Amino acid sequence: MKLRIGFLLFFIFCLAFAPPALAGTAYDNGPANGNTDGWNIGSDFVVSDSMRCCKVSGDSPAAFGIITSFSAWFWETPGDHLLSAELSITSGPDSGTSYFDHVMNFTQGSCFSNQYGFSVCQETTIFTGQYSLYLSGGNYWINLQNAITADGEPIYWDENSGAGCNSPGCPSSAVQNMVGTIPSESFTLEDTGGGSTPEPGGLVLFGSGVVALAGGLRRKMTL
Repeated sequence: MKLRIGFLLFFIFCLAFAPPALAGTAYDNGPANGNTDGWNIGSDFVVSDSMRCCKVSGDSPAAFGIITSFSAWFWETPGDHLLSAELSITSGPDSGTSYFDHVMNFTQGSCFSNQYGFSVCQETTIFTGQYSLYLSGGNYWINLQNAITADGEPIYWDENSGAGCNSPGCPSSAVQNMVGTIPSESFTLEDTGGGSTPEPGGLVLFGSGVVALAGGLRRKMTL
């Protein structure tokens, strides 16, 4: 019984000193509009939206955002859905320093019909494994292109002009590669709530505490 209580106390101690990983919103450019316009993200078209990322605690250069998902709203032919699209994050609109560039798979969520006969659907991709995404605080552009749908039909990123956005720096600016400046689109990036590289001093203190607690437990169990 004493042994079990000792390990329970040790486990609670570890949890108390573990860094939190709470879900949060890294950037939100507002909900779907669905009835104004949409911009093609097929093979010859690139749509770029600016964003400010990431909401992290503290101003340490080691602070970063662990991005978990990207979701956006698209105009689709009824019954169709987005299979994949090339998603990149750069320092300029589809230009400059590239921080991330992969073909990502998407999963369809809720949909509604608009006045033009399109289904306006939320599509989401997850950043995990080899597609994990870490961003330090700053200004970026997120670009979508080379979209592929189940039925091979065109797909259009919903224009919402950032109405109802809830993030610092919003609404986004936006650019389409063949037109130039356009109103911005509906999208959201989720993160774990941010994190930071552990300080060596903190690791030493944590290790000392663990050793001290373990020693105390051993003494108690020998009584």
